[in-house]
Amino acid sequence: MSSTSSDIVIEPATDAPAAPRALPNGLAAFLVFLSSGAVLVLETVSLRLVGPYVGVTLQVTSSVIGMALAAIAYGAWMGGWLADRRDPRALLAPALVLAGIATAVTLPIVRYAGEALRGGAASAVLLLTALTVLLPAALLAGITPLVVKLQLADLRRTGQVVGKLSSIGTLGGITATLGTGFILVAALPSSVIVLALAAVLGVTGLALGFWLRRRDGSGLSTPGRAKAALALLGLSAAGLTAAAPNPCDVETAYHCARVEVDADSPDGRTLFLNSAEHSYVDLSDPTRLKYSYAQWVGLVADLARPAGQPMEALHLGGGGFTVPGYLAATRPGTDNLVFEVDGGLVELDKREMGLRTGPKLRAEVGDARVLLGGEPADSRDFIVGDAFGHLVVPWHLATREMAADIRRVLRPDGIYVQNVIDYPPDRFIRAELATVSAVFDHVALIAPPGAIAGQHGANFVIVASDVPLPLAGIPAGLKRFPEPAELLDEARTAAWVGDARVLTDDFAPVDQLLATA
Repeated sequence: MSSTSSDIVIEPATDAPAAPRALPNGLAAFLVFLSSGAVLVLETVSLRLVGPYVGVTLQVTSSVIGMALAAIAYGAWMGGWLADRRDPRALLAPALVLAGIATAVTLPIVRYAGEALRGGAASAVLLLTALTVLLPAALLAGITPLVVKLQLADLRRTGQVVGKLSSIGTLGGITATLGTGFILVAALPSSVIVLALAAVLGVTGLALGFWLRRRDGSGLSTPGRAKAALALLGLSAAGLTAAAPNPCDVETAYHCARVEVDADSPDGRTLFLNSAEHSYVDLSDPTRLKYSYAQWVGLVADLARPAGQPMEALHLGGGGFTVPGYLAATRPGTDNLVFEVDGGLVELDKREMGLRTGPKLRAEVGDARVLLGGEPADSRDFIVGDAFGHLVVPWHLATREMAADIRRVLRPDGIYVQNVIDYPPDRFIRAELATVSAVFDHVALIAPPGAIAGQHGANFVIVASDVPLPLAGIPAGLKRFPEPAELLDEARTAAWVGDARVLTDDFAPVDQLLATA
């Protein structure tokens, strides 16, 4: 039997899977915008969530950013992998719902894990930030490749579709970053932001699943028991959040803050910022200075001018306003101007720490470096540097340029005192002493003998001026205080500093210098 070409008939394939239907352009853009923005909300708020346990340092910030980027990378890869193997329309709604649940669960996880991981160890920082952002951000990052796969119906428009959705995702991230940093964090507690985001993601996922199910049957098809389990999981997350230990009484724009009553003194108040003891105030006796560094600053102030003589004092950092209160009590008529970046903290001090502002005690809210630039030259007798981000002096307040501006504002015979925290091998305090010495003619140091010997960490108080310092009365004054302290005069201070590098606006690795070896 012979055959010709006319005998061969090619039948069209009937079992090839049909390409998934594209989403409406507006819906696709909304899902990419929402999921990308949600990742950046999580990233920004994560710094607030972990701060009370591991601080807010450059390492913590870098860890949060790194974990968020890792989540985006792995989530996008997994989303693309799944998009090639399953119908993306069936995956979108579950991904949003699971992301909402993972976001809600973040709060109790961080609060319970944070209690166990307190401290600044690198391993604790990495683990806590991973627990905070990795899972929900990865789930959210997987949504964009699912949407992109659905919209690639016409290969001739691949570049246009990918470019458009990529730009929309970027705009979502930008909007979320600016909105969270400028508006949400200032208006709402972090827990409210996280739970609200979880609710938005969960409701969006359920609504999308319902819409897809009604339209073409590709939405959520989860059996009733599974849906009930997901709902129960979400409610459990909210319940665990309510029961989890909350380290804050008040959450300001910059701090997780709380005030505790002194068990040994009903009028004593201790201010905690991000879980670290920051300030102590005795409501009935503002001359009572509990912490050693405050006692040393008070001693220098006592010797700076004749007893009782008013001064013009400037404070870089307010905290509990302990030193301004001391100067107001010991030198009536002293003009105290306090630069405090955290307006919420000032309000907390007024409510809980006995702060009473007025013509002679003014609190100006803003960054100390910026506000200092507006102060007239030769206008202050006494300047106190006591600004911290957790346990670290903000780098831009620790440079030679900052010290030069402080010198400009000081009167020729004025005195600058700066509180610094450091730990062995004491690289930061040596660098800061070298920095201050590069500007001022006379520099000395007060610190515990063990800290000077490199045996333990402590507060160090730098004393600087352009005229010879009133050091004669300091050794005797230090003996009045419970904690042993030692004065290094100018020669011993210079020898202790050695060849430490001067910090500048161009190079001030404060966090790295402070890290223990």
